[in-house]
Amino acid sequence: DHTKLAVELDASLDQIKHRGPDSRGQWISNDKRVAFGHVRLAINDLSPDGIQPFHDNDRTVHAVVNGEFYDYDNIRKDLEAKTDYKFRGRSDSELAIALYKYYGLNFLHHLRGEFACVIFDESQQLLIAARDRYGIKPLFWTVQDGRLLIAAEIKAFLPLGWKPEWDVKSLLDAGWNHDERTLFKGIAKVRPGHYLTCQSFDHIEQRPYWDISYPDKHAVDPRTPEEMIEGVRQRMLDAIKLRLRADVPVGVYLSGGIDSSVIAGMVTHLVKEQGIAMGSANPTDRVSCFSIAFDEESGFDESAIANRTAEWLGVRYIKKHMNEEELAKRFEDATWHCEHHNPDFNFVGKYALSEVPQEVGFKVVLTGEGADENFAGYPLYLPDYLRESDLSWTKHNTLPESEREHQLDLAETAAIDYYTSVGADVSNRGPSVARRMLNDITTVSSMAAFQLDIFAPWTSCYGKCDPQVTIANNADGRVRNLITDSWHPLHSAQYVWSKGHLANIFLTCLGDRTEMAHSIEARTPFLDHPLTEYVNNLPPSAKLRWEPEAKRFTEKWVLREASKPFITKELYERKKHPYSAPTTWPKGGPLNKLLDKLITEDSIKQLGFVDWERCKALTARAFGENGDPMAMRYAIVVAEWVILGQRFGVAKAEKPEGY
Repeated sequence: DHTKLAVELDASLDQIKHRGPDSRGQWISNDKRVAFGHVRLAINDLSPDGIQPFHDNDRTVHAVVNGEFYDYDNIRKDLEAKTDYKFRGRSDSELAIALYKYYGLNFLHHLRGEFACVIFDESQQLLIAARDRYGIKPLFWTVQDGRLLIAAEIKAFLPLGWKPEWDVKSLLDAGWNHDERTLFKGIAKVRPGHYLTCQSFDHIEQRPYWDISYPDKHAVDPRTPEEMIEGVRQRMLDAIKLRLRADVPVGVYLSGGIDSSVIAGMVTHLVKEQGIAMGSANPTDRVSCFSIAFDEESGFDESAIANRTAEWLGVRYIKKHMNEEELAKRFEDATWHCEHHNPDFNFVGKYALSEVPQEVGFKVVLTGEGADENFAGYPLYLPDYLRESDLSWTKHNTLPESEREHQLDLAETAAIDYYTSVGADVSNRGPSVARRMLNDITTVSSMAAFQLDIFAPWTSCYGKCDPQVTIANNADGRVRNLITDSWHPLHSAQYVWSKGHLANIFLTCLGDRTEMAHSIEARTPFLDHPLTEYVNNLPPSAKLRWEPEAKRFTEKWVLREASKPFITKELYERKKHPYSAPTTWPKGGPLNKLLDKLITEDSIKQLGFVDWERCKALTARAFGENGDPMAMRYAIVVAEWVILGQRFGVAKAEKPEGY
């Protein structure tokens, strides 16, 4: 029934209307077997020609696209020279159909950007659902009552007959974070760099079209440091320049860290020196930067550094003040938008940050996500960098072998001390099957350090659930062979982190979900694949650099050197704090009261998979000057499960029959 389908589709689009408040469109096939819906955030080609779904010239290929394709003009020009395809308008999203018509399934290799798209080819009876290389844009799928459903957010499935159930096994072994599973049974992600196909309304398959790769650790790199620095600088400027193209104004998120400051500095250079416009903004306008400032006593306020950077760059700097009460006010809505749990309040800060550009009429911002992953900025990478010598760059490596072994001992001890201090599990840092599968890298242990010990006794029916094994199994056999035989341990660590925490936490709850909640499209130059492919092929010692005189390591060394002309001396010399101190919140404050309201015996029992006895004292232990940081993590996560359970109407989890 056409009318029923249209109503269902509209109700589904209502659930994600924040992603596209400007217009919406539908297409339902004549035989009613395929239906597409789209909500539009108008950024390129603001005319009605940009309204989706898109159709080819003979209306047999149909598409919906979320996100941005870059280098649009050149790709379009090339296609117009090769084909007789007639573009309807100037929207970059229309490239998906034109490229597919010419290249078939290879069309994905020609796309550059942050995107998720679905194409239906009527003549082939082929449906394709694809996600960008790093998973910057979300895409979920499920089969319900014989129907394949695909959406940008899980909540869009609610009006389509889906009855939510907890995936307890995924919660136990962290599959929601390390493979294609989610918190909900039967709901899966299209993996980053993959496409899903459904052939003839029957066979569903998911295949990769791209993957992260690294050089053989034994191959010598002949390049000089200067060549590498220039190579990074030019690719960074190119990635940023492409992302300034829009028919609306473009801004920048600016924190006190080096990554966002590099973006702001390079953008300012391009605007002032090359006359590049910030989207539709006048080239003579100052660059607009957005930030939030927390109370100084919060422990994570970096606005003073951001202020100095903004002043040095001469940008327009707009910030919003946040405090504990403001975080508490936004906690529940931010959790609903993320659709999974987070063990701290950082995502609420990002949710609040995205209000700032929206309030002054911006739709597009550039952000610094991806720099730590690709340039080795995380302290947890250090033991794996030191695990083996860097034989690929001995001519320029500043770390002597004797010093490497000494520093490895220090790095391992520092990691254990840190995880012990915050109540995490350090027993998993020894030899294990999972570690042996991944060439003994400790990053896998660090990723699994914060395990939840609050599950109901009956959940033991699922057997031993080890997140480290989940992480190892998520790398396919080909990749595990490369990790074992070919890649340096630092690169192996970067790979598993990017496939887990980057894609499933940082790009979701600190990325797309908290940005699109306020109709903000964030563009990520550090994840531009021509840049990342270049950086991935640099030696480990170009990323983590030993400073012999200072007796310390500089993380993201090649990025710092490439960025030096565009950032302040303060930022260039600033070192990442090895491990940030746990944040404490006062007893009886807004967050304490909110979590007490959410974590009750009734709400915990309604979840079904959580043990009330282990939860009832969580908030009492978590808050106050001497609060237990692990209890705080548990309390935040349990409160988020309660919120998601209530808002999604999730059935109470029960022990499965037959166990």
